[in-house]
Order: sequence, then C-alpha cells, then structure tokens
Amino acid sequence: MDYNTISPEAFGASLRGIGFNLLVTDVHRTARFLEATFGMTAHRLSSDFAIMAKGSNLLQLHSDATYSTNPLLGLLPENPPRGAGIEIRLYECDPDTAVVRAKAAGGTVLQAPTDKPHGLREAYILCADGYAWVPSRPKT
Repeated sequence: MDYNTISPEAFGASLRGIGFNLLVTDVHRTARFLEATFGMTAHRLSSDFAIMAKGSNLLQLHSDATYSTNPLLGLLPENPPRGAGIEIRLYECDPDTAVVRAKAAGGTVLQAPTDKPHGLREAYILCADGYAWVPSRPKT
C-alpha cells in the first residue's frame, strides 16, 4: 500500500487490529522527532496529519484542528503534558541508541536505558507533547 497516495477512505477501510491516533500540538515537530529517534517514516505529512510507519506498525498524528468536532478535544489539558498515563512501547528498538537520538532531537529522557526484571532493557523518553515512548529489546 502506498501511504502517500492512498485516499483517506481507502486508508481508513484498510486499518485492522489496534490503532493509535495521537493529538499533537505540532505534527511536523512530532514526526521529525519520531523519525530521528526511532527510525519511523512519515507519510502524508502536513500541518494537520501524518501516517507514521515502523515496519508494518502504524500510528497517526493529528493536529488539534482536525478534531474540532470530536468530543475528545474538550478533554485535552490546557497545560502540557498531554500524554500522561500512556506508554507507547516500541519493541525491538534499541533503547541505548534511541536515548542518544532523542537527546539530539530535543526529547526528554525520563529514564535512562535500564535492564528490567521482566526481561527487557528499556528507556522512557518524552516527546514535546509529553507522550512516553518506551524503546525496548530483550536483555542480552
């Protein structure tokens, strides 16, 4: 599927499983951060929307303006961070590399790469909107 040319209707109809739509204050900034930090690819990037891909996994970024008639918009906090309470886990993503890239891309490292008792090495990285991105891989 060509995410850059598919119509919104065909894209919507193609979605399966579980999806993530993140409301962000600046779609371009968040897309650049995800590309630089986690190697994601942005498709259909505009000031209002982007499809972000990592392998076969997708998530969508939406600006607040695109949710003008959505009831969720009224629940957004006036002050950041927005993403409190959700972890977006990126399995098979090296946390040591991601932390170095996140610092260069303007992210905030909440927790440095750490070996956890559940068998993963992981880090916690916040983007500008306060979403917690957790790159992780099995401990070696």
